[in-house]
Amino acid sequence: MIKPILYAGLPLLMTLGGAAAFADTIKIGVPVPLSGPYASAGVDVLNAAKLAAADINASGGVLGKQIEILGEDDACDAQQGVQAAQKLVDAGVAAVAGGYCSGAALPELTALHRAGIPYILDASTNPKLTQLGFNNVFRTIGRDDQQGPFAAAFMANYLKAKKVAVIDDNTVYSKGLADNTVAGLKKLGIDVVYYDAVTPGQMDYSAVLSHVASLGPDVIDYTGYFAEAGLMAKEAAALHLAPKLMGGDATDDPTLIKTAGMAANGWMATCAPLPQFLTGAKDFVTNFTKAYNTAPGPYSVYEYDAVEIAAKTIKSAGSTDPATLIAALHKVTDYPGLTGNITFNSVGDRAVASYITVIVKDEAWAPYVKQTPAGQWVPVQ
Repeated sequence: MIKPILYAGLPLLMTLGGAAAFADTIKIGVPVPLSGPYASAGVDVLNAAKLAAADINASGGVLGKQIEILGEDDACDAQQGVQAAQKLVDAGVAAVAGGYCSGAALPELTALHRAGIPYILDASTNPKLTQLGFNNVFRTIGRDDQQGPFAAAFMANYLKAKKVAVIDDNTVYSKGLADNTVAGLKKLGIDVVYYDAVTPGQMDYSAVLSHVASLGPDVIDYTGYFAEAGLMAKEAAALHLAPKLMGGDATDDPTLIKTAGMAANGWMATCAPLPQFLTGAKDFVTNFTKAYNTAPGPYSVYEYDAVEIAAKTIKSAGSTDPATLIAALHKVTDYPGLTGNITFNSVGDRAVASYITVIVKDEAWAPYVKQTPAGQWVPVQ
């Protein structure tokens, strides 16, 4: 016997015995961190994928079938990422949409490439992912070598910084963004007074922050993840440090504010536009909040677009054959996503990726400034 139940506000079909009962579905895999310090971001992405599937299924599904989302925990770890990818391959997924930490996404991509399954990335931004020559990788988000120069220009031309300290956590994502940011700063003639890594997962970064502040930077830029960034913001406030604090697009998570509280106020981040600042994502924000009783995180809407693109490509191709899907995905042009029009270029990157800056005001993320094509800095509307 089958009965309907609710999972996080979304209907699923379950047997009385507890096993999922999908008579005939098209499976889309979502490898993300569901354990460890970045699990909140992974759950957010997985929930966005489920919301996309629910919307697609409510409209009749694809090719007469329902979309089934299979989440796998990669824990932001390379070895576990390989295992997660292989589980999805073994489960018979037609496509994979997800990824969070680039350090896990890289080995996942290799495993999926061997199996010939398309991987649409929603959050993993390291350039290497689309530089390996694999034909099965696509991305709804920008790259670190786009964000790094943007961050450098923001610090130099808007914040008017003369001296900058850059701290990373030595992960694939963080080191890649830091390298590109430092290169951008040096190109603009900014003095990088400090560039080194901390170890993620530590309980105290006060000594590092005090040393870095003693070097006189106008800005301290942390390119790691939100768990450590929140702690740094809290400790910097306790130390009454003078430099402005900012980070990359792995710091713009609500958890940073939960960790730092009032000390988070003033923290700035460079990122792709957040869902609450996207005109096309208003219904998404409302529906996500209603379904999960929490606001969507920064990458949720990019995951929603990734799942929608996968499903609509399956529909337009009239097939779930992975090779057919890969060929069809390479032809995606001006797809009207919630994050704007999406075109995949020859290597699978989003042809046009935009960045903005956000800032914590009154313990909430608020839009800050963006750069016009002419190079002017204007408020984000």
